[in-house]
Amino acid sequence: MNLEIKDAKREDSQLILDFIKGIAKFEKMEADVEADLKDIETSIFDQEDAHVIIAYLDNEPVGFALYYYNYSTFKGRKGLYLEDLFIYKEHRHKGIGNQLFDYLKNKAKKENCGRMEWVCLNWNQKAIDFYLKKDAQSMDEWTTFRIDENNL
Repeated sequence: MNLEIKDAKREDSQLILDFIKGIAKFEKMEADVEADLKDIETSIFDQEDAHVIIAYLDNEPVGFALYYYNYSTFKGRKGLYLEDLFIYKEHRHKGIGNQLFDYLKNKAKKENCGRMEWVCLNWNQKAIDFYLKKDAQSMDEWTTFRIDENNL
């Protein structure tokens, strides 16, 4: 098994969109995906609003992580925010998610980030257990709020 993790390039835009649709299907939220190829190209590669790493198993793309930087006023420095981590079903339980997560954890450490954060659906017990094994702490005292574009 030869696993490589690479930064995504513009020519990976369709692949990134496919991964996004894959995670949406897993989360039973396919109808919520509004992003198209142009959105991916613009936001990730032109504006650099987010960054993507792709896991290749024997040169086949099998998973990805999308992240961006936020800022902690309490820490006084940036943090790494993991938006999505997804491995195609047939490639799960091979340690690929571990390696993607550790790659980003190491990146956050190297870049002197104050912390690394993400959210996890409360019904996804496998993911919760995975994160707890990674020494993550659940922030149960916080509630996530959102205002969508229709209410901005």
